[in-house]
Amino acid sequence: MEQERKIRVAITHGDTNGIGYEVILKTFADPAMLEICTPIVYGSPKLASYYCKTLGLETPFTVIKDAKEAHDARLNLLTVTEEEIKVDLGISTPESGMAAKIAIDKALADYKEGLFDVLVTAPVSKNSIPGFNGHTNYIEKTLADGKKGLTILTNDDLRVALVTNNVAIKDVAEAITKQKIVEKARLFHQALKRDLRVANPRIAVLALNPRCGEDGILGDEEQTIINPAISELAEQGIQVFGPYAADDFFGRSAYYHFDGVLAMYHDQGQTPFKAVAYENGVRFTTGLDIIRTAPAHGVCLNMVGKNMVDEQSLRNAIYEAIDVWHNRQNYDEPLENPLPKLYHEKRDDSEKVRFRSSGDDKSKAPKETKSANYE
Repeated sequence: MEQERKIRVAITHGDTNGIGYEVILKTFADPAMLEICTPIVYGSPKLASYYCKTLGLETPFTVIKDAKEAHDARLNLLTVTEEEIKVDLGISTPESGMAAKIAIDKALADYKEGLFDVLVTAPVSKNSIPGFNGHTNYIEKTLADGKKGLTILTNDDLRVALVTNNVAIKDVAEAITKQKIVEKARLFHQALKRDLRVANPRIAVLALNPRCGEDGILGDEEQTIINPAISELAEQGIQVFGPYAADDFFGRSAYYHFDGVLAMYHDQGQTPFKAVAYENGVRFTTGLDIIRTAPAHGVCLNMVGKNMVDEQSLRNAIYEAIDVWHNRQNYDEPLENPLPKLYHEKRDDSEKVRFRSSGDDKSKAPKETKSANYE
């Protein structure tokens, strides 16, 4: 019997003055990681050697020029630039940002050629890359296939998605629309089913204003935007509940009653997530054909070169990417050869067929609520 091919995991080195190389080299210092995947690091052999020496690591790697040359059971380091890259430990510079962008561009070009299966990105500093507004946005524009991505923060206990991201606080309210909430919630719901294999997802929607706006006294977005979006989603058979006041919701650990939490803006979702999952959380981009994950932490400039960074978040990002790849294969396979249609609706001569479940009954759809009843 032919042995199953190992999943090829592309890993970009991130900001070269950040902690990308440290967490990559520490992760693959464990030979067991090479048993579950074939890693291809898009980076610089000179930088990898420099960080090995600086950190006292002895992680072996094999230098390759093309992803087609990747070897199983080895840490493959694909050279993305032959130029010397100056290292300023803990200081993000235009040069370190450009090195990060070169690696991302090369990896995305190789993805279009089908040279790897999943992508894991080490952290970058947005301000060191002109025009860069996050990996998800950049990948959307680069692949240019019209699909929209959604970033999910996930660990064993909590999954958070954002309606708006990288938006100034003063612009958040204007950026939130009913259409955007519905769009993000549908992407979230599909990801929970297809990518994370949650059979019947329950999603909590957070309020925008303190205490859910207190009937318009502190803002009316809950009444005019969020509640109508929840009603529309419920009519589509998606189990959404809320809106819930964020402080009370997270203060009571109410997220344990749900499969996902949809937050309105960056800090509302990221702050509580990083409070409980900073060292083991994962960023996962869904909605695109490419599977992309990343550690939940940033470049950690204040910790670079001090051997202080825990690699578990990157390790989990690799695990998550592999799991999502398998989940999509298993989810999509039955849909490729669907069973013959069983019956037609009465007085309907078209090919349209409905298979109803209890979750499709609109009379049982979740009602709008501002209470703290999370059961």
